[in-house]
Amino acid sequence: MLRQVTLDDIRPIGIGAGILGTGGGGNPYLGGLHLASIIRERGPQAIIDPFDLADDALCCVVGSIGAPTVSIEKLPEGTEMCRALRLLEAHIGRRFDAVAIAEIGGANSMQPLIGGLQAGIPTVDSDSMGRAYPEIQMSTFLFDTSATAASLAMVDAADNAAVVPAAVSDVWAEKIARNIAVSMGARAGLAGTIMSGAQVKAAGVHYTLSLAHHLGAQVIEAQAQKSDVPVVVAEALDGQVIFRGKIADVERRTTKGFARGGVRIDSFSGGDRLAIEFQNEFLIAYLNGEVAATTPDLICIVTEEEGEPVTTEVLRYGTRVAVITVPAPPQLKSEAALEVVGPGAFGYDVEFRPLPGGVIGLRPQG
Repeated sequence: MLRQVTLDDIRPIGIGAGILGTGGGGNPYLGGLHLASIIRERGPQAIIDPFDLADDALCCVVGSIGAPTVSIEKLPEGTEMCRALRLLEAHIGRRFDAVAIAEIGGANSMQPLIGGLQAGIPTVDSDSMGRAYPEIQMSTFLFDTSATAASLAMVDAADNAAVVPAAVSDVWAEKIARNIAVSMGARAGLAGTIMSGAQVKAAGVHYTLSLAHHLGAQVIEAQAQKSDVPVVVAEALDGQVIFRGKIADVERRTTKGFARGGVRIDSFSGGDRLAIEFQNEFLIAYLNGEVAATTPDLICIVTEEEGEPVTTEVLRYGTRVAVITVPAPPQLKSEAALEVVGPGAFGYDVEFRPLPGGVIGLRPQG
């Protein structure tokens, strides 16, 4: 597993997290530029194995909240993660020992590295989703532990800041935070979900930062070898390439702090069609009108030749892509988890049929 993140690690992490992010998590290229500037200033960021955390260590997650479509137009000030972390520390009257990753998706895989580096504390090689999701309560840290989403702290690129000391439920914490994020221009830094080291160890999807790096490195190697990169990605994640074609239509809108819409992909022969719907992340795929895959399993879009991730904010007509389905980590497939991240949680009246296999969160990588 990774023990530190250097400048050389940014590109493979960005590629791997962009793929694992299922379309969401923020633009990995922009996130990589931000992380590179901080590493040049402060040096590498230390990564800690989740099982090396003391049981009584104090941790939280940090990341950006808002719409990915906004993230490519409204650049950060640069210290939002650290300022949100410090604001939450001031609220609880105690310093954090480490930061965990809210979601191993796109730029949000890098925000805990940036925040941890600026705050002088390590980043845990563990996240709460094994992919990306649009809402705070969709977190393995909240499914089976006593941790709660609030207290949480939020800041924007200006001097606006807010603390939500409590909420009646994690869903209400999401509603309150989302409204604040919209008021902040649909992009803000957030620190929340305060946990002990024991809770991180018990509930996290572990080694996903290392997995992202390992996956990205395989993509880079496959590109150099002129291999079939989408197949390499699928094999690395125990998934399968289910479709190849050209983007024929994109419907996308930014509303209530989310990027919502759908994309239609036509096969190169023109005989088949894959339609995917998203709310920040790709949630459900229909092949010729029949359900092909649903959340929590991962639906990933990559460029057809290079295997680079295609996130929701950069979907474009005419792009040649491959679509890969990947088994979700086991923590997302429990009965309790499916109530929060299954198809029904997003309004789809379909049964979740899990893909067989899976590697996410099961062992160290790299």
